Amino acid sequence: MSGSIEDQSLSFYLKRLTIVQIFLAYVFLVTGLCVNLLQLLSACFIWPFNRGLYRKINYHLATIIWSPMTFVYQWWSNSDLVVYIKPEDLEKMRQENSIWLGNHRYEVDWLLGWVVTQRLGLAGGSKIVGKQSLRLLPIIGWCWYFTEAIFLRRVWSSDKAVLERDLKRLVDDYPKDYNFTLFLSCEGTRYSNEKRLDSMKIAREKGLPELKHHILPRTKGFVLIMKGIHQHITAVYDITIAFQTPKNPELSNLLIGQRCQAEGFIRRIPISEVPYDDEEKSAQFVHKLFQEKDQIFEYFLQHGTFEGAGNPKAIDLKRKKQDLIIEISCLIIIGLPSIYLLIKFLLFGSILSQIIFLFIVMAGFLGVRLMVQTSARPKLVSKSVKQE
Repeated sequence: MSGSIEDQSLSFYLKRLTIVQIFLAYVFLVTGLCVNLLQLLSACFIWPFNRGLYRKINYHLATIIWSPMTFVYQWWSNSDLVVYIKPEDLEKMRQENSIWLGNHRYEVDWLLGWVVTQRLGLAGGSKIVGKQSLRLLPIIGWCWYFTEAIFLRRVWSSDKAVLERDLKRLVDDYPKDYNFTLFLSCEGTRYSNEKRLDSMKIAREKGLPELKHHILPRTKGFVLIMKGIHQHITAVYDITIAFQTPKNPELSNLLIGQRCQAEGFIRRIPISEVPYDDEEKSAQFVHKLFQEKDQIFEYFLQHGTFEGAGNPKAIDLKRKKQDLIIEISCLIIIGLPSIYLLIKFLLFGSILSQIIFLFIVMAGFLGVRLMVQTSARPKLVSKSVKQE
């Protein structure tokens, strides 16, 4: 028993060491950039001639990039996610193209979306509708770009044309034996009470229902997306994420090995129940969905769990070893040779080259930190855009 406690203490200590975090960041950077290069080559030489083959290749390349992210959550920090969903809906979720509507209350709730797709075997087909600046983000943003994520400026006059063009391209010749999930946050930005109060002022002005735990959803994008791809998807999934511990998790918690416990409540809405052909009814559908989402989250706050909220606990959605295997493989293929070369360099390299190397390592570490902060803290939308 004492040995087990000592092992846990040693593991927790090692995960907090800066040198260990730099090593993991280095392996992620090298792996990600190599995959990005392969994606670039496939975009240049395969996309113009065979889009179906391009998408199949990038499905697997994207899985390699997303795996270190889910590895950090599921294995490095030993965090867990319990999902409440009807068994028949879970089975359909594995086999269909769909839109996922989430809530955006936490710094890391986007990561939980990847965790769910990874456990379903759909990580390679996960796509987002996000802000335009994200595509400039090295590795993650570039991967989103090559896997046909949709990037918007949050200015409707220009975003409308972008959505119409990118949606048409996305569903054109998409491989039938591969599935995609399109993540969409109708709130448009991460929750804060100040933002909620601002959005509720707009709700009162427009006679819309007020929400306690969410920001007023924007419906124009959802309406246009449904018009563009309703023939190519079979369902919309409403996903509500909540954390039991810690109450407000940050990515930095996961990087130092701090365990998080999250729950997800997922509802499947067949496409036949979504009024995609009527803009007003489609907007009403979104507002009603967020009213229900608000009630579901209120239940969690009252009970500390989604158990009893209407859906059973999924027993067939446990963590898989795919991301663990991919991460270990990257550490062996890239990490071990790098350690050997580093030791050789430190022993026989010149003082000047060692100093330059030190600055490169520091710049790389700070770059990863900046990349993490940028992806975890999305920019706020302007007041004019929020009112749309």
